[in-house]
Amino acid sequence: MMDNNHLINSYMQCAFEEASFGMKNNHGGPFGAVIVCEGEIIGKGHNMVTSTNDPTAHAEIVAIREACETKKKFHLHDAILYATCEPCPMCLAAIYWANIKTVFFCYDRNDAATIGFDDNFIYKEISMPMNQRDVKMTKISLPNDLFDEWMQKQDKIAY
Repeated sequence: MMDNNHLINSYMQCAFEEASFGMKNNHGGPFGAVIVCEGEIIGKGHNMVTSTNDPTAHAEIVAIREACETKKKFHLHDAILYATCEPCPMCLAAIYWANIKTVFFCYDRNDAATIGFDDNFIYKEISMPMNQRDVKMTKISLPNDLFDEWMQKQDKIAY
């Protein structure tokens, strides 16, 4: 039986293999992720931003999508995510939305910044008042009952 550190290293090695595959095939940046549930890899992904022209195609997002498809559910509370790098703000939010409770990573955001992947400005923007952010955001009022309809919907699937 493998000890816990050996298992962690083994799954992390799979994340690095994903990253290497994607990088060598020019799919995107040097990032990989795997998601494990009950000792089985249920999702894996590597960065595919440049090959798909999708700025959301980060390794963690790709892995979460695959894991959710595998499990046929949108919450992964019993899963563990292994990523080559500390998740960016978008991926961190997706991890929270997927209800993943444990993440292991090797490189951190400072390491990523040294190779041109600096998300620090996003962390700063999130904490700023909306009217001070670089992206102009304006709340408008339109008459509609969308949220009331949601609250009254009998067959909704809450999340």
